Amino acid sequence: MRTVYVVAHPEATHHVQDLVGGWHDSELTEKGRAAAAAIAESLRAQIPADAEVELYTSDLKRTLQTAQAIGARFGLEPVQDKRLREKSYGEAEGRPDPWLRERFVPPPAEGERMFHDENIPGAETKGDMAVRIYEVMDEILARPAEHQIIVTHGGALTFVVANWIKFPLESAGYANFNGPSGSITVLRQDDYFHNRQVRVLGDTAHLAG
Repeated sequence: MRTVYVVAHPEATHHVQDLVGGWHDSELTEKGRAAAAAIAESLRAQIPADAEVELYTSDLKRTLQTAQAIGARFGLEPVQDKRLREKSYGEAEGRPDPWLRERFVPPPAEGERMFHDENIPGAETKGDMAVRIYEVMDEILARPAEHQIIVTHGGALTFVVANWIKFPLESAGYANFNGPSGSITVLRQDDYFHNRQVRVLGDTAHLAG
């Protein structure tokens, strides 16, 4: 049995300031820090006390702070990997969100979606993000650990899940798995059929208290 817990970082300063996130290195708000502690408690309750656990995180402050709160509860130092970052929005990062919306060109309903140019200088395409996330996920899942925690971003989560279910990268342009801020997604593979389940998607029940 393998279980992967995917955490979308909770509220960060760019959320409340209505700024574009991406690689903009915002920090958790006070509410976000409280949510990170609640996430850590929820994960501790779900994972057996004697289990071997691995913890991976995007290297941006908001995810690293979340991972450090989790790591403190498990006695783990998070492994940082920039490939788990959110999609880069280039020149839009850190600017007011309306600046991006005024310039953004959405992908077409049909045709090239993964490597569509969104009209934002310096930004990654969705495909650029997907390629690096698939790469790091392949490395993480090649390890034998039965319990792995991955702290990432809401947009990046789609491709973490897509990789888990072995969704072909070339067909992932329409994929979207919703993981709200502060949510936990639980992925599980059984030992008999070796099926890969999306057991829980974007759960936020732990934030209710």
